[in-house]
Amino acid sequence: MSEFPPASLRPLIEEVFDLLRTRKETVSVAETASGGLISACLLSTPGASSIYKGGLTVYTLDSRIVYAGWTPAHLDSYSGPTPTIVAGLAENVRPKLGSTYTICESGTAGPTGGTTRNRTPGYVALAVSTPSGTVTREVETGSAERANNMVLFAGEALRLLRDVLVGEVQV
Repeated sequence: MSEFPPASLRPLIEEVFDLLRTRKETVSVAETASGGLISACLLSTPGASSIYKGGLTVYTLDSRIVYAGWTPAHLDSYSGPTPTIVAGLAENVRPKLGSTYTICESGTAGPTGGTTRNRTPGYVALAVSTPSGTVTREVETGSAERANNMVLFAGEALRLLRDVLVGEVQV
């Protein structure tokens, strides 16, 4: 069995956890292509209940309707993951779970995908919703290796949250 959380993410997980705990703030998660890894990383830290309000893995479009505030109109105009989509998901989930922040990601883990930029393997759109607004980021890993991309997507999502927490990204 592989070690979890991945060694490459442990310092980042600890930093995010410590920042949230020190500030007495909380986080929730709405994730797609990372398949629950963001939540699992946060929950791997003892005392996680003090900072973690809950999470959703809304991998399918139908699950977004049931759990994340989407309507059939969202499906009609869906053209893959974008910063606008992840911002909307994060903004919908944050007040429902009552967290200070919500992390959201949606991407194309691979190995297959499409021809547009946001459908190529390794692309991920990220968002962090805060009480002051929402920030987004796009990342391309350059890889089509699914499991690796899932871990990289989780790391990028946690990195964006950390950047918000330390003021490197302004809302």
